[in-house]
Amino acid sequence: MYYWDGQRWLSTLSPDGRHRWNGSAWEALAVPAYVPAYQPTRPPRQPTSWTRPLQIAVIAWYAQSAVYEVFLPFWMGGYMSQVMQQSVQRQQNAYPPGEGPPPGFNEMMSSLMTGSLWIGAFIGISIAVVAIVAAWKRWVWAYYAILVLVGFGMLGFVYNLIDLAAGGALSAAQAVRPPQWTRVVAYISGVVDAALFVSMLVALVRRGPWAMRRVS
Repeated sequence: MYYWDGQRWLSTLSPDGRHRWNGSAWEALAVPAYVPAYQPTRPPRQPTSWTRPLQIAVIAWYAQSAVYEVFLPFWMGGYMSQVMQQSVQRQQNAYPPGEGPPPGFNEMMSSLMTGSLWIGAFIGISIAVVAIVAAWKRWVWAYYAILVLVGFGMLGFVYNLIDLAAGGALSAAQAVRPPQWTRVVAYISGVVDAALFVSMLVALVRRGPWAMRRVS
């Protein structure tokens, strides 16, 4: 099958697999040798007229999301501390007279709540940074991940619409009620998530990830 030419091993078969080199001439084979079938490589995806606007939309949306996550602990810190104090106060009232949580319990829970806000902000910023880089690089796997994320955001928007149609019955049943401005942000974010989800889904169906087509 192979012979040594002094530097490397070479096949004795001809490219079409019908002849063999005997050292001085080509000899026809009675039965053609096995030659692996040629497998053409898949053509690469090329950007279309939809690609750049889609990249800009995703980058802009997650850039503002990162900024929002940076300031959210400052905006919600006081509110979350107030909620925690009210919760601790209810627990203290439930204890028998002369008993209650240990000293410093309220401060510890407030610190934990503040820390959880910053951890959540860090996770949100990390996701936003990855999404921005992925949109810039046009990573295919990230396209599906972003599509799922904005899809979850759209589901939250549907929940808010149902709550609005029900006159706020769903939010009224919650023990913790966030400030009113957070509902306004949720409605605006839901509209953007829904628009981005539909745009990305249409681009995926009609052209492919990041609206790129395979061009041979």
